[in-house]
Parts: sequence; structure tokens; C-alpha cells
Amino acid sequence: MILAESAYLAVAAVLLVAALGKLRDVPGFARSVAGYQMLPAGLAGPAAVGLLVAELVAAGLLLAPGGRRWGAVVAGVLFTAFLAAMASVMRRRMAVDCGCFGGHDPVGAGTLLRTGLLLVLAVTAVLAGPVAFAPLQIPVAAVLLGLAFLPGRLLRAEKDGYGPRSGTRFALTGAPEPAGDRVMYALVSPACGLCRTMLPEFAAAAARLEVVLVSAVDGYGGAGLPVVVDPEVFDRNDIPWPPYVVVTDRAGTVLSAGGAADPAQLEQVLSRAES
Repeated sequence: MILAESAYLAVAAVLLVAALGKLRDVPGFARSVAGYQMLPAGLAGPAAVGLLVAELVAAGLLLAPGGRRWGAVVAGVLFTAFLAAMASVMRRRMAVDCGCFGGHDPVGAGTLLRTGLLLVLAVTAVLAGPVAFAPLQIPVAAVLLGLAFLPGRLLRAEKDGYGPRSGTRFALTGAPEPAGDRVMYALVSPACGLCRTMLPEFAAAAARLEVVLVSAVDGYGGAGLPVVVDPEVFDRNDIPWPPYVVVTDRAGTVLSAGGAADPAQLEQVLSRAES
């Protein structure tokens, strides 16, 4: 059947794109691996390199006629490991960048569903065996990739629509009286690995404007920044996950807001507030 016979090509394309994305920023991928908090800190770098190499090897085997079944097996093992790691993160209610394609895609229902569908494609490729290449497999593989990625995209798009809008009021209980004209509220969580990574960046932003850390639970502190604990802040403002930044004026009106998973994202939010 052409669908099963095209699965190997779809899986190889995913692995190649994922590996090339990670190659652009290997240290960034290592930080994503460390964020899962499943390995000792010193092993995050070697694990990141090992995963990257495994993806390239699996893709190479899938594209070699004699190695397609073995490549599909390696891909299946990788997707199973990714699923287990994501499920662990969600069970622990952590905010972690999945690191899947070298970008910033927080672990959630969308990434879990996408990885599960990719595992189904890998298993299908194993069962199909070492099929010969046929030109028709290319468009069919593209359709399979669309079916694998679309459900997760829809879930992610729904979440991306959340968050406070410019011109609205930022609802926060217990905030100190602003000392300046603009305030940056950095929403964080004790269980968020990316939040700890971004803490020095939040502290550095205090040279440009007032910075306040906001957490839904007690126990967060660091970098000498003031901390406000508001259990309802995420739900009240429709904020999907930390780290998230909201910049307001002195009256609490939102000037800009957005995710702050890395320095570039933080700078985008700050630049919008200054424009």
C-alpha cells in the first residue's frame, strides 16, 4: 500500500529537518535537554550531541535502500524516548522547551500528539520493510507529514492566541507600587528550567526598566529581584506557560507581552514596549 510504503520518506524528512535545526544551535539544544531535568547537568551536552547524531544516522539509514527497516527502528526508539520525556515533564507540571526542531516549542499536548503520530509513522515504516523508492512516495509522504503535524499545530495555535493584549490591564494581585514609568513583569515557576536559564537576562533588563518576578506559587527567588506571588495570575491573564513577560506602564496598562524563552524573545517584547 502506497501510504505504508511512503512512511519511511516522511520519517527521514522529519529527522533531517530536526537535526539540521539543532545543528544551528547545539548549545541551545543542550539547554533544552537540561531543562527536562532527567539527567545530571554535566550529561546534558553529551546527550544532546548523541541525540543529534542518532537522528542523522536514522535518517541516513532510512534513505539507504538496504537500511530502511533499521533506520525506522532507530527512529521509533527516538520517538518513544521523546514521548516518555515529554510525558514526564507534563506529569511534573514543568515548563520546558521541547528542543524538537531547534526552535522554541514548549512541551505540551501539541508536541506530545505530534511525536505520537510520528512514532506511528516510524512503526509503519518498520512493518513496510525495505520498500523500493517510487516518485509517488514524495507527495504521499508530504500528505503524511501534514497529517502528523496539523493536529499539534492546531493545539499550539489555540494556545498562542492567549495572553494579555496591548492596551488592556494586567491583572496582578499584590504588586508593589511602580517606581518608574514602565515595569516588566517576568512570570516564572519554580519547576521551569527555562525560567532559571533566563533569570540572569531578567536581572540584566533591570538596567532598562523596573523588573518584578511573578510566580503562582511561593518558593521562587533569585538575582535580587522583587517577587510577587499570585496563584491566579496565569489564569486571570490567560497566560499559557512561563517564562512569559508583560511590560506595562505605571497605571498597569499592557504595552507589550509575549513568551521569553530566550534572550531574543525577551528583546522583542522589550523593543515593542519601547516603540
